[in-house]
Amino acid sequence: MTPATRLQWARVVGSPDIPAARAAAVLPLTPGVYRFRDQAGRILYIGLAVSLRRRVQSYGRDLGDRVHLAPMVARIARVEAVPCDSAHEAAWLERNLLERRLPPWNRSPGGQEAEVWIRLSTSPRAPGLTAVRQPAPGDFGPYLGGQKVRDAVSGLNRVLPLGHAADHLAGTGRELALARGVAPGARAGLARDIAAVLHRDQAAVAALRTELTARRDAAATALAFELAAKLQAELEAVDWITAEQKVTGGQRDIPDADVYGWAGGVLVCFEIRAGRMSGWRQRPCPAATARSYLERSPPGWTAFALRSAELAARLRSPRAELAARLRPGPPGTCAG
Repeated sequence: MTPATRLQWARVVGSPDIPAARAAAVLPLTPGVYRFRDQAGRILYIGLAVSLRRRVQSYGRDLGDRVHLAPMVARIARVEAVPCDSAHEAAWLERNLLERRLPPWNRSPGGQEAEVWIRLSTSPRAPGLTAVRQPAPGDFGPYLGGQKVRDAVSGLNRVLPLGHAADHLAGTGRELALARGVAPGARAGLARDIAAVLHRDQAAVAALRTELTARRDAAATALAFELAAKLQAELEAVDWITAEQKVTGGQRDIPDADVYGWAGGVLVCFEIRAGRMSGWRQRPCPAATARSYLERSPPGWTAFALRSAELAARLRSPRAELAARLRPGPPGTCAG
């Protein structure tokens, strides 16, 4: 850090009223995407967070290995954020926004994680699961993170060994199938159970997690720590691919639309194009004007858009946020 940057950073962190610090008190502890604007309203930076509040708070403290961001922090005039239902959803939203437009303080469009799909085959000769980079009709996904997807596939194969249910196995393949207690007649049931997990059926996901957790704990008890660590990675990966995620999908799954939410005099709009939520705008708007926009918004997005609008209104009005904290709110609000 140069002497000038050190001086600039000292002035920033020495101020108790920097925008990032004020906004952090309003933000929820949930995953989401945040962005910083300067005094002229220009977007400086877009980022994702596992916890919006903690992440934005970090810009008001020692930046550590992010000292190159000190000049940007000094220019922050406003903080905006979208709360998401999972870290996976936040990662997708950040990627989509950055691919559409790269702010000056972001280094790479779309992040580093690869887009991956999971292919489920019920072929009598070669049933099983594979992670693929190029999708075909019927594949599950997309998901972000090749390693996470491979770990999830490993966990699914461990508990639901569809690959051992092929017809006419011979040699080692037949011995492994016998050891796992799997026969070709189990193929349809195993495929059905796997599909249920990939469709995020809560009971199916819970059953898979219960079995992986039991095997992890048994491995740890037996001091097989490497296996226990592998099983833990598989558990986390299953959580990743089965978490709520609706901002990216196939074009048939998510039709093009403009999604609106309004609260406290702020209208928020999300643009969905080609199966991806890739636009995010917000502006002051009276209730009477907002009504026509809300009426044309797809109903399936109401909760997502309203939650974002409520947070946008609180970020623009600290007094309203204080009142919201003192007044019990209805379930589902995003008060931090």
